[in-house]
Amino acid sequence: MVKTKKKAIILDLDNTIYPANSIGEEVFKNLFLIIAESGEFKDIKPIKQEILSKPFQKVATEFNFSEALTNKCITLLKDLTYEKEIKPFEDYVKVMHMTVKKYLVNTGFTKLQQSKVKQLHIKEDFEEIHIVDPQTSSKTQKDIFKDILLRNDYLPEKVLVIGDDPNSEIQAAIELGVDAVIYNKINQNLDRNDLTIITDFGELTRFI
Repeated sequence: MVKTKKKAIILDLDNTIYPANSIGEEVFKNLFLIIAESGEFKDIKPIKQEILSKPFQKVATEFNFSEALTNKCITLLKDLTYEKEIKPFEDYVKVMHMTVKKYLVNTGFTKLQQSKVKQLHIKEDFEEIHIVDPQTSSKTQKDIFKDILLRNDYLPEKVLVIGDDPNSEIQAAIELGVDAVIYNKINQNLDRNDLTIITDFGELTRFI
């Protein structure tokens, strides 16, 4: 990782700012019921785990959901919101003390992700908040990252991306030449020795 002072950091939301499993069973209760009642799977436990950490469309493709089941799930998810307070990870406050510009970029259904931001009370913490919704736009996280860099005249080495998914926001950052750090607060099994991993936001001071 390039050791140069950063001007901005870009954070993911789910499992980066708050633990997705803290609300997952409740917010996705009806979704899990639809999947179970479809009869397409003997065991939906692996599917439930993936839904908590990945965009639904990726999970549906990975587990070969039928078109009918996928559409039924999307019909539910596109209007889903969460209306109870959500608590961020305890060390999230350390991010707010860092004197860099902060951007939030996350993938998911617009209404649900917006409701999470609202219930986390984090809107004012960021210069910009972007929701990448595959149902309404063909843009990707990589597109949003690139746009942030261009509009703000940030050189790639002056930005740091923090997230939990090595195959999503982390890969997008790498492809743009932007330094990236995996925040592994939920202790997921990672077999990537080529990536930088932290378990506390306090560790970010080494990079910015």
